[in-house]
Amino acid sequence: MLIAIQAEITLTAALVLMLVADLIFKEPNHKYLQASAVILMLIHTALNIVPTDTEAFGGMYHSSMISSVMKTILSTGTLLVFMQAGQWLEREDTRHKAGEFYIITLSTLLGMYFMMSAGSFILFYVGLELASIPMACLVTMDKKRHESAEAGAKFILNSMFSSGLMLYGMSLIYGTCGTTYFEDITAALTGTPLQIMATVFFFAGLGFKLSLVPFHMWTPDTYQGAPAPVSGYLSVISKGAAAFTLMSIILKIFGNMTAQWNLLLSIVIVATITVANLFAIKQTNLKRFMAYSSISQAGYIMLAVLGGGAMGMSSLVYYITVYIAANLAIFAVIGTVEQYSGRVDRDAYNGLYKTNPKLALVMTLALFSLAGIPPFAGFFSKFFVFASAFREGHWIVVFIALINTIISLYYYLLIVKAMYITPNDSPVSTFRSPAFTRACLLVCLAGIILLGLCSGVYQLFTDLA
Repeated sequence: MLIAIQAEITLTAALVLMLVADLIFKEPNHKYLQASAVILMLIHTALNIVPTDTEAFGGMYHSSMISSVMKTILSTGTLLVFMQAGQWLEREDTRHKAGEFYIITLSTLLGMYFMMSAGSFILFYVGLELASIPMACLVTMDKKRHESAEAGAKFILNSMFSSGLMLYGMSLIYGTCGTTYFEDITAALTGTPLQIMATVFFFAGLGFKLSLVPFHMWTPDTYQGAPAPVSGYLSVISKGAAAFTLMSIILKIFGNMTAQWNLLLSIVIVATITVANLFAIKQTNLKRFMAYSSISQAGYIMLAVLGGGAMGMSSLVYYITVYIAANLAIFAVIGTVEQYSGRVDRDAYNGLYKTNPKLALVMTLALFSLAGIPPFAGFFSKFFVFASAFREGHWIVVFIALINTIISLYYYLLIVKAMYITPNDSPVSTFRSPAFTRACLLVCLAGIILLGLCSGVYQLFTDLA
């Protein structure tokens, strides 16, 4: 039984060991906490790199091959977040909270694991709350800054509301089907008006987690107020787990109600991509800019859900993998520049290429990947989600999404223009990033380039889906 939940056990062990490390490495040895967190995550990821298909607790827990791969991807993303968080945690007002940051982050990741492997609404909801509640603590880590406290309040209030809405939808499904197990619910769903309403409530609840329009209003303020590593974690790890879980549950439970949720999802996708792109153009604060960018990217990820089946699932996992590499590279640069200059506005990047050419290059390639410019991995990830949705006949949605890629290219190039073309008499001074941050940027850069060139990665996901 315990072997079936090996990933969760090893992650829990890493969490406990991190707690012990926090007790041991006090001032002036707190700097060893980051190395401890990175090593533990490396060991955990290595132990669970081979995908497995297991079931436990009478079907309440089910980890498929593709969900095992997804857990490894999220663990790698979390490892990259730990690598770039050290500089922020070295600050005078945050260094005493370094251990808390790593422990709470591992707790949220454990909740995401349970979400993705849930075979019952009960385990799904437990995992959802385990992933959401500690996240509010991460958002407010810069508690001495007014924006961070405001961001945490908005996040927890919206999280509570969305969880309540989702719980109500799940209770309606239980009331009409008489069970919380996914396999049994599938046979009992008949598409009655009450079940359709329950589906809408459930989708709306996860829509908050994914920042889909019109459930996105908390996202810009939260990303702006949270520390850069936390914003990066929210934008890729949390969003990736929610997107995978949504697609898994839709395929497992609501597959017989495709006609009812396809139109709803299509409208939400179009609204999400369009609204986010239009608002992103006006943003000068790069954290708010990346918030709207992540909202737009969530819309593109949902195209894979429209595609459905093995092709849709493999497209979604591949998109999230590429998205983690590109987005975390950008947040690493934003966090590094913020630590050295205290600025996150776009004007701070004017002339960055002259003083910090390597950071400017990584930022440029990551932005090109998010925009979907070939030959970078983001082009292929968009191609695969477009292809999966187009194959199912959603060509109008795909066409609108393609038009929006042109808009996104414009606002991504605004940052590139600032770094390479816009003159600046007093650019950010030359500095050297910490070793872990440089390693993080190198891994992200390799992902941006190699994931696009190695088509076998997508084929591997297709075989496992």
